[in-house]
Amino acid sequence: MAGRIEDYALIGDMQTAALVCRDGTVDWLCLPRFDSPAVFAGLLGTDQHGFWRIGPAVAEGVRTPDATRRHYRGESLVLESEWDTRTGTVRVIDFMPPRDGAPQVIRIVEGVSGRVAMRSSLRMRFSYGQVVPWVQQVGDRTVAVAGPDSVWLDTDVETYGEELTTYSDFTVSPGDRVCFTISWEPSHKPQPPLPDPQGSLDATEDFWREWVEQCTYSGPYREAVIRSLITLKALTYGPTGGIVAAPTTSLPEDIGGVRNWDYRFTWLRDAAITLSSLLRTGYRDEARAWREWLLRAVAGDPENLQIMYGIAGERELGENTLHWLPGYEGSSPVRIGNQAAHQLQLDVYGEVTEALHLGHMTGLTRNDYASVLQLKLIAYLEKHWMEPDEGIWEVRGPRRHFVHSKVMAWVAVDRTVKLIESGEIDGPLESLKDLRDEIHYDVCEKGYDRERNTFTQSYGSRELDASLLLIPQMGFLPPDDKRVIGTIEAIQRELSTEDGFVLRYPTSRSDGSGDQNLDGLPGDEGAFLACSFWLADDLAMIGRVQEARRLFEKLLALRNDLGLLAEEWDPRRQRQVGNFPQAFSHVPLIDTALRLTACGAFQ
Repeated sequence: MAGRIEDYALIGDMQTAALVCRDGTVDWLCLPRFDSPAVFAGLLGTDQHGFWRIGPAVAEGVRTPDATRRHYRGESLVLESEWDTRTGTVRVIDFMPPRDGAPQVIRIVEGVSGRVAMRSSLRMRFSYGQVVPWVQQVGDRTVAVAGPDSVWLDTDVETYGEELTTYSDFTVSPGDRVCFTISWEPSHKPQPPLPDPQGSLDATEDFWREWVEQCTYSGPYREAVIRSLITLKALTYGPTGGIVAAPTTSLPEDIGGVRNWDYRFTWLRDAAITLSSLLRTGYRDEARAWREWLLRAVAGDPENLQIMYGIAGERELGENTLHWLPGYEGSSPVRIGNQAAHQLQLDVYGEVTEALHLGHMTGLTRNDYASVLQLKLIAYLEKHWMEPDEGIWEVRGPRRHFVHSKVMAWVAVDRTVKLIESGEIDGPLESLKDLRDEIHYDVCEKGYDRERNTFTQSYGSRELDASLLLIPQMGFLPPDDKRVIGTIEAIQRELSTEDGFVLRYPTSRSDGSGDQNLDGLPGDEGAFLACSFWLADDLAMIGRVQEARRLFEKLLALRNDLGLLAEEWDPRRQRQVGNFPQAFSHVPLIDTALRLTACGAFQ
C-alpha cells in the first residue's frame, strides 16, 4: 500500500526520478525518461504493479516499519534513511547518479550498530504495472526483459525468485556495506557496464555540492531555498533543458476523486516562472538551456503556441487512461498524456515574454531568434488577445474572458515595448504602446467590480480567482492602488481557508445554479500552495510585512520532513495532495523568500 504523498522522498538524475517512501519502498520510477512508462507503479496501485523495498526483515504479513529518521546528505539529492531495531541500527543510502550512460538507481545498505537482518524485495512490472517481465540470470547479474526494455540488477549478495519477485536476505553488522544497483538499457543492446556504487556516490555528491555553490542567495531560510532549487534542478530534463511540472501522474487533487492529471511535461508557464527563480538565484546555464528548448519547441509555428510540450519539445501529448491501475487511494482514472495541451491559454504569452525579458535583463547572451520569436508572439496576441480562453487553471468548462489572461497579455506587450525602447530589437513601438493602453483599459473597465472593489475571475462574473494576486507582481497596477488592495482583501475573505491558505477559485457556482462546477469537473480541491505564496508576496508589497512573514512560515511548515511540497494542501485531511514534488509550489517559495529578505522582514 502506498504511503501518504508527503511520506515520499525524491531522488533523480536530471532525466527521470524515483519516489522513495519512509518504509524504504521505491513506489514510482519511469525509465528511461520522466514521461516513460513506469517500472514501479505501486504508487498508483498495489505492490502487484511494481515496487522495490529494502528494509529490516519482518515476519510474513507484517508491514515493514518506517525509517526512524531520514535526511538528504547535506545540500544534495542523496537520501539517507536509518532504522533503529531491537537488534541494532541500519542505514540505507538511495540516489541516482547524474547520467553518463545507463540510468541507475543505487541503494547502499550500511550496518551502523548491532546486527540487523535485512530483505530486498524487487518486483519489476513494465508498462505502468501491466507487463510481467522475463527474469533470468546472466552470469552474476539478474536481468528483467519486456519488449523494448531491460533492467539489470547487480548486488553483492545472493538473490532468489519467488512469486514473480526477486529477493535478497542478508544481515549487516557495523562496517558492512551491501550494494544494489538497477540499470536500464534498451533490450536489443548489450548489457550495461558493471556499476561502481561508491564511485557513483562520490561523483553524485560532488555534482550537487558544485551546483549549489553557484547559488547567490545567502539570506534567512537558505535551507528552504536551496532545497527548492535542488528540486527544480532535479525536475529539469538535462539533454534538452525542458522542465517537468512534476515527476508523477495522477496523484489526486481531491483524494478519491477524478482530478488526476499527468504532470510529466513542460508547461510553458511553469517552466518560465522556474526560469525566473533560477535567474534570480544565479543559475544562468539552466536559463540558457530552457531558452534554447523553447526556441526549438516553438520553432516555425509560434502562431500555434501550445501551453505545454513534451520534455524534448514533442507536441502530441494525447490523453489516455490506465484502466488496470486503481489509482492513488482509489482516485481514478489514472491518466497519461494531457489533452489540455491544445487549450487556448493567452496568459502563456505573457509568462514566456516575461521570462525572455528577465533573461535579457540579467545578462543572458543575446539570441536573435528569441527576439524574433517575441515579436511573432506579440503579432499573434495583437489579433487574439480579446478572445475568451481556458485560462491559467485549464478549466474544462466553456471559454471565458479571464482577467488574468488579459493581464498577462498586457505583460507580453509591456515587456516587448521595453525591449524595443532599450534598442535591443526593432518593432512597431507606437502601435504596441497603444495596444498596451487598450488592454489595460479593457481589463480595468470589464474585469473590475466597483461595488466590491475587487477584480474578478472573468469579465462579468462575481467569482474571485487567486491569479489576480499577480496583478501588482507583474506591474499591471502599483501595490498601493486601492483596486489592488481591495482585491487582496477580497481574496483573503472569500478564497482563504481557516488556516489562511488560498484556494485557486470557488469550484461551485456562487448563484447555486447547475450541477456542474465552474471548472467543468465534479468534486473539490485543496488550497493551492502557489497561490498562498502569492498572497504572502502581495501582503509584503502593500506593507503588511509581518503578516506576510507569518503566512510564509506557515507554508514552510507544510513541507514534509525533507522540504518537499506537492501542488495543494487538503485542509480537511491535513495532508498534501496533487502531483509531487511540484515545481509550481517550490518556485513561489523561492520568490517569496527573496522578496521578504529584500524588504527586511527577517531583521
